[in-house]
Amino acid sequence: MIIRKIYELKLLKEVKKYPPPKHVAFIMDGNRRYAKRRGLPAYIGHIFGSRKAEEVLKWCLELKIKTVTAYAFSTENFRRSDEEKMNLFKLMERELGRLMEDRRIHKNRVRVRIVGKMELLPENVRRVVHELERATRDYDRYNLNIALAYGGRQELVDAIRCVLKMVEDGRIKPENIDCKTIERFLYSDNGYESVDILIRTGGEQRLSNFLPWQTTNCLAYFCDVYWPEFRKIDFLRAVRMWQQRVFAKGSTQFRVQGMTSNVI
Repeated sequence: MIIRKIYELKLLKEVKKYPPPKHVAFIMDGNRRYAKRRGLPAYIGHIFGSRKAEEVLKWCLELKIKTVTAYAFSTENFRRSDEEKMNLFKLMERELGRLMEDRRIHKNRVRVRIVGKMELLPENVRRVVHELERATRDYDRYNLNIALAYGGRQELVDAIRCVLKMVEDGRIKPENIDCKTIERFLYSDNGYESVDILIRTGGEQRLSNFLPWQTTNCLAYFCDVYWPEFRKIDFLRAVRMWQQRVFAKGSTQFRVQGMTSNVI
């Protein structure tokens, strides 16, 4: 434990030598498998996962990362059992409420936005979402995007529909449509359209329909630990790798890096 802490401090010192990424996105995978391995119900894994998300947000604030986007519930997750969805919706309502009361959110002026198809969520969850967004809408130092009922392809379809409506109304000519036009109609703004690092836990090496537009030029970092076990060491390694690519070699090309997170 002492050796691990020393290594963590060493990593932190290295990372702070360079500017941080502006936008880090997380696919928080492995909550259910974490619970199953311990003989616990699946929803208990999600509780552990929500606590880990709070801890990771703290790490991001420490590095002054401007925007964080977390994949919490996809459109595909609606296929899960009614019991599991009910437990997840209860957890969403409770955790979003806790986030609204979190002093760190207000002290650091973190604007929280939910990205996804809100109309698919239960009314009680939508109510807390609106309250949370209203409570933080004037904050401008950091951004936290939580993807709920989110699907990347659907986000692009919705954006394209908005652009087509502009063409139909005569507000824009087809030949004037460019990337910035599409980005105007993504689910959020303030840097959301461009991800620097995408971190996925749980051992899977795929993007699962998450931010297909935004991750075009990012570093994808795959970590083989379950989300509740994700460590600050794992996080700092991902940031350091991005910094090495951008500042040490001057390259911002898309790279996919599969990592085995050894215990130190």
